[in-house]
Amino acid sequence: MRPLARPLSTCIAGAALLLAAAAPALTVQAQEVGLSPTLAAIKSTHTVRLGYREASPPFSFLDQAGRPIGYSLELCEAIVDEIGAAVDEPELKIEYVKVTSDDRIAAMLDKKIDLECGSTTANAERAKQVAFSPLMFVAGTKLMVPKGSTAKGIADLRGKTIVVTKGTTNEQAIHAADKKFALGLNVVAAADHEQSYQMLADGKADAFATDDILLYGLIARHKAQDKMKVVGDYLSYDPYGIMFRKGEPEVTALVERAFRKLATNHDLVPLYQKWFLARLPTGEKLGVDLSPQLEESFKVLDDSAGASN
Repeated sequence: MRPLARPLSTCIAGAALLLAAAAPALTVQAQEVGLSPTLAAIKSTHTVRLGYREASPPFSFLDQAGRPIGYSLELCEAIVDEIGAAVDEPELKIEYVKVTSDDRIAAMLDKKIDLECGSTTANAERAKQVAFSPLMFVAGTKLMVPKGSTAKGIADLRGKTIVVTKGTTNEQAIHAADKKFALGLNVVAAADHEQSYQMLADGKADAFATDDILLYGLIARHKAQDKMKVVGDYLSYDPYGIMFRKGEPEVTALVERAFRKLATNHDLVPLYQKWFLARLPTGEKLGVDLSPQLEESFKVLDDSAGASN
């Protein structure tokens, strides 16, 4: 609402008084809107910026036309619907912003993105800087090795070269295992999962360490079932979540509301099946069943199930 029109004085002092009076009025107006900084910016620009990954199938990757698609992006689209309702802008525009494992948190802190829709582990260390949605997947660090490799786990790679993707929890897991078992590993970091895979495929590394689901996704994407295999025990536990800015309770509430709606409408399991069991738009089929831990997490979010208990 604009301030009521008043007679303007021709003197400079009068103009200054009017400007001074307008400032608190605008502050009150902003307070009346009651939107958090992220939501206010979205309402102002009519745009939500989604951070996506180029090579994290089936969570976030590119289709044949170079468009971002994936499980995480569909979850983010449900959150965008809730944002639209919260800011009274049902037709919000989505702007896709490419991020990597190394720069995704910085992109969030620098307000280059509003939601990060990739394959990001929600852990206590990261929670000091950013916030996360309810659980959307459970993974863990494993190793990809060439099909002919005799390695069955990390202990068999003593003195060997292991490639990791820079900025991932897997990088930390491998360094921890190297120190714990005194393996003398040569740990090298690539910029993204695709580059890590290529280093292994080109013989520049003896193993590639990342979350097991991403390894299976890359093998399927490259049709490398006869060339690569996944081995070893889990070297870390990695619960995934959609990342957003910390310290905005309104955003936290609407993110959880989006997940609860999907769970209550029984859309989460079919969405999982679409991306992990059915054939992907790019032709691959992962065949990764819903884990008991994730299934239980989905049930906890189902408000209808809670009401019947």
